[in-house]
Amino acid sequence: MYRSKIVSADEAVKIITSGQRVYVGGGSGAPRTLLEALVRRAPELRDVEMVHVLIFGPAPHLQPEYADSFRHRALFIGDNSRAAVQEGRADFMPVFLSEIPRLFRSGALPLDVALIQVSPPDEHGFCSFGCEVGCTKPAAQSARIVIAEVNRKMPRVLGDSFIHFSKFTYVVEADYTLPEAPQGGSSEVHCTIGKHIAEMIPDGATLQLGVGSIPDAVLAQLGNKKDLGIHTELFSDGVIDLVNRGVITNEKKTLHPGKIVAGFLFGSQRLYDFVNDNPIIELHPTDYVNDPFIIAQNDNMISINSAIEVDLTGQVCADSIGAALYSGIGGQVDFVRGASRSRGGKPIIALPASAKEGKISRIVPQLKPGAGVVTSRGDVHYIVTEFGVAYLYGKSVRERVHAMIAIAAPQFRDELERYAKQNHYI
Repeated sequence: MYRSKIVSADEAVKIITSGQRVYVGGGSGAPRTLLEALVRRAPELRDVEMVHVLIFGPAPHLQPEYADSFRHRALFIGDNSRAAVQEGRADFMPVFLSEIPRLFRSGALPLDVALIQVSPPDEHGFCSFGCEVGCTKPAAQSARIVIAEVNRKMPRVLGDSFIHFSKFTYVVEADYTLPEAPQGGSSEVHCTIGKHIAEMIPDGATLQLGVGSIPDAVLAQLGNKKDLGIHTELFSDGVIDLVNRGVITNEKKTLHPGKIVAGFLFGSQRLYDFVNDNPIIELHPTDYVNDPFIIAQNDNMISINSAIEVDLTGQVCADSIGAALYSGIGGQVDFVRGASRSRGGKPIIALPASAKEGKISRIVPQLKPGAGVVTSRGDVHYIVTEFGVAYLYGKSVRERVHAMIAIAAPQFRDELERYAKQNHYI
């Protein structure tokens, strides 16, 4: 039965017609062979809507020459889709990551076709979604047509992460290495931020962190902690050494003890080897991983998220630079709200105090015109820069302003204070 479904990529994508809505598996699980075949059909197609979150690796359908054939609906804006969105060739849809599966399942955003990448089937006929379960499994369960790229090099990752091959309309076999995230070092500023955050993390805490300089800097400071756990939308290589050293044991978690729980992952080949058939790893759809009520069941839940800028009252802009759409809502609010309701939890927003080599403050009097508020001043708790920690929850505007000025870069503090006095904040 499995062999009867195998066709070439060019044959498989012939089933896609103009005007359809096509979901594309995200992260490092983007089905590269299928995307390339679909782009070869571009002259025959018009107004195919391509729906996905982040895609790591090539995204040929986003090139300007294919604008009449494919229009992208971005559920989160990545590096390779930013130009298309900002130039008006693609659409951005603001949405909490926890609510994307419901859009598919409820029919609010019905899917005609899902293009996915999975591991080879096991002896029972089940394929793992591998490195990207979060939004891709719900999409595959909801689409009328499922075309699966079965990649021999996709790791078999455990959890609520399997689909039976009988659900596939077509199978396209592939054999290529997954895209890898560059593993760079952290700057002195990031290391200082990491130290501040590490001091806030008690033994036995459960962490949400992502990919990037600040999460890596935090992980580098946790070597002396004990019995940490992970419940996060994504993780990368930084957790491997802490697992091997016995720092991350997950034993003190109050939900899924002993398990690292996530929606997807992205890193080096070392990470993909580490997660393959590893019983401590569980990937789940994002309507579970990112559900604030699920997150809050972890005691001492520490969420760590970033921002583009934060104003003096605590409004967090994380998805745009002024009116220019830059990234997305993602899971920030999901985890801020989940951690805030956790017993002993701490929702943290971390960012360098300045940008452009100290020429621009990221602690600002007011957000830029058109800037998107991702985390509201009512949700925010902790803001961390290299100059310290501001605790805003339960504080008045006057108290917040003093706390925020104290963690701003020194060269901007007088300007921030003048603005606050002019507007009678202090």
